[in-house]
Amino acid sequence: MAEINGFNFCFTYTVGETLKTVSSDDLSSFAEDLSFDVSDDGSNHKVVLKAKKKLIAVSYFEFGHGFSACLRNRKTLKDSLFFMNGYQSWTDSAEVRVSSKERNVMSLPKALVNAFSFDKYGDAFFYKYDKNRLHGYDTFYVKGSAELFIQNLNYKNAYLIFDLDRKSGDLILRSDVENACVGDGCEFTLADYCYVPSADEGLKKYAELFPKRDIKKIFGYTSWYNYYQNIDEKTLLRDLEALDSRFNLFQIDDGYQTKIGDWLSVDAKKLPGSLGNIVEAVHGKGMMAGLWMAPFVAEKDSVLFGEHPDWFKKNKSGEPVRCGSNWSGFYALDLENTDVRDYIKKCLRHYADMGFDFFKLDFLYAASVPVYEGKTRSMAAEEAYGFIREILSDKLILGCGATLYNAAGKFDYMRIGPDVSLEFDDVFYMRIMHRERISTKVTLKNTVFRSFMNGRLFGNDPDVFLLRDENIKLSRDNRLALSTLNALFGSVMMTSDDIGGYDGEKKAQLDRVLKLFNEAKVKSFDSDGRIISVVCSCGGENAVIKYDTEKGVLI
Repeated sequence: MAEINGFNFCFTYTVGETLKTVSSDDLSSFAEDLSFDVSDDGSNHKVVLKAKKKLIAVSYFEFGHGFSACLRNRKTLKDSLFFMNGYQSWTDSAEVRVSSKERNVMSLPKALVNAFSFDKYGDAFFYKYDKNRLHGYDTFYVKGSAELFIQNLNYKNAYLIFDLDRKSGDLILRSDVENACVGDGCEFTLADYCYVPSADEGLKKYAELFPKRDIKKIFGYTSWYNYYQNIDEKTLLRDLEALDSRFNLFQIDDGYQTKIGDWLSVDAKKLPGSLGNIVEAVHGKGMMAGLWMAPFVAEKDSVLFGEHPDWFKKNKSGEPVRCGSNWSGFYALDLENTDVRDYIKKCLRHYADMGFDFFKLDFLYAASVPVYEGKTRSMAAEEAYGFIREILSDKLILGCGATLYNAAGKFDYMRIGPDVSLEFDDVFYMRIMHRERISTKVTLKNTVFRSFMNGRLFGNDPDVFLLRDENIKLSRDNRLALSTLNALFGSVMMTSDDIGGYDGEKKAQLDRVLKLFNEAKVKSFDSDGRIISVVCSCGGENAVIKYDTEKGVLI
């Protein structure tokens, strides 16, 4: 292909029933359908499609950029670190060597993947994995022998996928424009990103693009990582009573409802006194009351799924779109259905009016799994997350299992890694599963490497710290590393421990965690691919903390 402003591109679309592909060396043949407005000033790059007929976008990608030429040197490629940002909040994200290989859930037996919908947790249902490639989303940088930073500015329209050939260093930029409808005479931005020839300078540019926000720090309790769904009123009130005035949030997690989706049906055996009684008790201690919910999905065994099959988004075969295998298997609600939107609003406002101040909303990636006519995955998420913000305009929102940039400006806090596991890398058979699997090992990397988002897109939630000795397989050293890194890099610190059971040593550890969380400042960090070195200050003293990502311990 011939180059346009130092790059090549290829755009595939449909007009009526006809599939067409236009490339940068053959524009004239498609002049009756469309034209392109390309601008590039050496730091900002933008491509705008101008449609002359109604068309549906299928794909758009660019390659051959002059700014990525530094990656084509084999030694440079080998000696550099590449930040690959995962698709959603649970997806593994880290600075990696080009020798790294991505876990591809589609390498599992197809029957197993289909039976449990393992491909729906991340991007495997629409991105074709290749053992010779690495890929990431929206923010990409290179450190070491090569230096480069690229940031997607078009994230409300389409995710920007950075696709790196592990052998050649060729970098392809794929804009996830699939399903965008562009009307006759209308425009659509196919790509819009900035690029800087230095990772450090790029992160400074990032700080300009996303200025610091006023984020209230959360130091709280959540019921999940000790009891999971096995909660009851007695246990919750006991754990609440043990919390002192340093805690500002008490959050009830999954388990209060009878089934996922039946949010207004509280399990009377577990909670005979109603959630309102617990809210009152929480407020009586001067804390915010928090509640977990997964508003975009319902499980197969729910009353909602049985009574309202028309409320669920269908695939081409007319079957409800399944989003994963948790609970009895769960499905995506149709977010364009007025009755569904009314139901979601009714459920959220019911608990907001009950007095809950803080909502942890989970499995939000479900907004982007179904195909919505005329919308890209990003556009569907933008609309869905905006709907949630509209409903809970007066409440704090923590997003979880969500696409990150769509949450910017809509959610106050965001989980930036997978769930913490009660042993360092979870049980052995989980390690072959999807990239969004439960893992303390993975989430600690995400905590560090996504820290540049903290206080800018939202307040980062690195998930819980755990100090207890009971009902846990994390070693003492694992727990020390977990609490330390969470305190240094997060805006949210929560635990699921019964603080009332702490001995003097555990109380001292809790004091240390809180001091780090409130007073410590990270000045810088760097990585060699395994060891992360953090330069920080606390109480006027500087320190260097080193973390071994493979063993999960401070060294």
